[in-house]
Amino acid sequence: MRYATKQRKRLLEILESHSDETLTVEQLAFFACPEPISRSAIYRNLSELEAEGLVKRITLPLPQKTGFRYVGANECRKHLHLECEKCGKTFHLALPASNELIDNVMRDAGFEVDRKTTVLSGVCSDCRKN
Repeated sequence: MRYATKQRKRLLEILESHSDETLTVEQLAFFACPEPISRSAIYRNLSELEAEGLVKRITLPLPQKTGFRYVGANECRKHLHLECEKCGKTFHLALPASNELIDNVMRDAGFEVDRKTTVLSGVCSDCRKN
């Protein structure tokens, strides 16, 4: 039986408040202040959250690091995700576009897409301007 520790609750609060971002362990530790969470507790809880399907592990571009994105939010269950390769922000693809893309993939390839874990990578409009 898993206990809902204070550190786990705090980590979930941080992940939920940054659900549009992919965060590294270092960033999670920083956001935990002034109530610090030990790195070992962060890693342990992230591993458990990943096994529960609430967090997705993502390899970030240069410098290559591991990031984690919270996918347990209700709004994440319906949308596909767009992740900017430059700034790292994650966006929800509008529902009509998500539904249309998923329907087309199912119709054309017979492939069922998992909405909450699917991420399309590219460059966001803000980064393209710069």
